[in-house]
Amino acid sequence: MKYSTLFEPMTLLPGLVVRNRIVMAPMTTWAGNDDGTVSDEEEAYYRRRAQDVGLVIIGCTHVQENGVGFTGEFAAHDDRYIPSLRKLARAAKSGGAPAILQIFHAGVKTLPALVTDVVAASAVAGDGGPFASAIMPRALDGEEIPDIVEAFADATRRAIMAGFDGVELHGAHGFLIQNFFSPRSNRRTDEWGGSLENRMRFPLAIVAAVRRTIAEHADRPFALGYRISVEEEVQGGLTLDDSLQLITRLIDAGASYIHASLGSALDQQPSTGEHRGTIVSILRAHIDGRVPLMAAGRVKTPAQAASALDMGLALVAVGQGLVIDPEWVSHARAGRDADVRTTISADDVARTSIPGKLWGVINATPGWFEVVAPDSAA
Repeated sequence: MKYSTLFEPMTLLPGLVVRNRIVMAPMTTWAGNDDGTVSDEEEAYYRRRAQDVGLVIIGCTHVQENGVGFTGEFAAHDDRYIPSLRKLARAAKSGGAPAILQIFHAGVKTLPALVTDVVAASAVAGDGGPFASAIMPRALDGEEIPDIVEAFADATRRAIMAGFDGVELHGAHGFLIQNFFSPRSNRRTDEWGGSLENRMRFPLAIVAAVRRTIAEHADRPFALGYRISVEEEVQGGLTLDDSLQLITRLIDAGASYIHASLGSALDQQPSTGEHRGTIVSILRAHIDGRVPLMAAGRVKTPAQAASALDMGLALVAVGQGLVIDPEWVSHARAGRDADVRTTISADDVARTSIPGKLWGVINATPGWFEVVAPDSAA
């Protein structure tokens, strides 16, 4: 089956055009060198998958030293990492697609082995997860918060110098930006917490600082994306209504696109509230074409990607599909659905340039990828 809508070009922002609607989703590879530089394995991983996609978004990098979230995470918190970032930008852009660097501060979603000073909006324990621990963080002092905002701006300057075409602020998954925005994790009583307006202050301050940096340093079109988890399915957590108000403010503040991180982009519905329909349809109606809407979440086949575009997405992010099958896009262009691989085995590691550390995580995390025995791999 042919998927013509997947291969229509679009303008991400004036002067920055993507050749098709398929985005390499930002996914951590655990493959960086011990000194925080990009490894040869990570470089090869991106070169292998960047040849046919419309846009590459590089998995997260920390803007402060204590913002690291994963073992083997490459760094962006100091100018000494600019050559490393430049190496990564060249690899990501080697196939002709623009490349965006996702920047974040992990906050409470880190590991005790990585960070001795774990910080958050408030002293509220994180919920852990498959790649993090439930840690009691230290609440940030008010005078520390502007320094973190400026750290995002500094990382943006490094991304510009390294040759990237944009940055994406990781405001999802409970990391520090979402930690400030969520009423569950932000219990502050100063200007950075309490009301919705105050809880939006931190992400909007980062957007303003990054926009200022782009204006001062970029000599080319440079995108500012925002990744968001639109709700938290816990008592007292973030609601979709809160997120819709933040999205409006983000667009008004100059965000280039909104990237929704969902459990299932095709059919996920709000867990609470009066909204009806899928989250994608609600976001599409709310944004109303003001900026491109992208979503990620269990889009593994070309047919699913085409369906996501039919629902109103401008761009569809493919994560596990491209990890498993670097030829995913070429199969989709040719209409060869049966050739798209959906499982992975040890035999695939060298053939598909999967870093050894990433394979170790895949193999050790039940249910993350569907791993099959080598002799039964498709």
